[in-house]
Amino acid sequence: MQRAVSVVARLGFRLQAFPPALCHPLSCAQEVLRRTPLYDFHLAHGGKMVAFAGWSLPVQYRDSHTDSHLHTRQHCSLFDVSHMLQTKILGSDRVKLMESLVVGDIAELRPNQGTLSLFTNEAGGILDDLIVTNTSEGHLYVVSNAGCWEKDLALMQDKVRELQNQGRDVGLEVLDNALLALQDLGAGSGGSSPGNSSSEKPRGEAGRAGSQGQPAPGGRPLPVWE
Repeated sequence: MQRAVSVVARLGFRLQAFPPALCHPLSCAQEVLRRTPLYDFHLAHGGKMVAFAGWSLPVQYRDSHTDSHLHTRQHCSLFDVSHMLQTKILGSDRVKLMESLVVGDIAELRPNQGTLSLFTNEAGGILDDLIVTNTSEGHLYVVSNAGCWEKDLALMQDKVRELQNQGRDVGLEVLDNALLALQDLGAGSGGSSPGNSSSEKPRGEAGRAGSQGQPAPGGRPLPVWE
């Protein structure tokens, strides 16, 4: 957690809360919720914690929702998305595995380049959206939605076993890291216009905060810092 907090402080970004429509307040009758590594940071900065997909996440800080929204659109903000499913796809056949599950052209990704894609079923129906990054460390880094955690993980695990039974070199590892998402889309150029959407820019660069030799993303769509 200290690493994640130090990253926020060093970069000077404002940490924002999740939209209220996605969350509901905590109650003592609910099951015990998971906490991200930034949980104490949220409380220390006045975060109002709510339940979302089995996690305790901030829905609001001291600023109003309007002020937070305008700050993000006019400048940029960090969001704690550590609750999302993070996986490594390993092995020399990792691209074959991922391209059998998603619609993206994973083989064409440059090192540390990521793309927004979709998990699909055998009939081509959409199961979930995700981001796949071709890391320079010899694995694919996959981030998908917390609300589909069990479904997405089972889908990938089943495909791993299927390919392993065929003698393919593939593996999967679930990560438990702090994860921060940087918004607005024009963060490197002073903010974006309201009509500027990520649908026009489906790919982005990713890097680990504090990793030597890996530049932090700047002004890129879907920049994710781990």
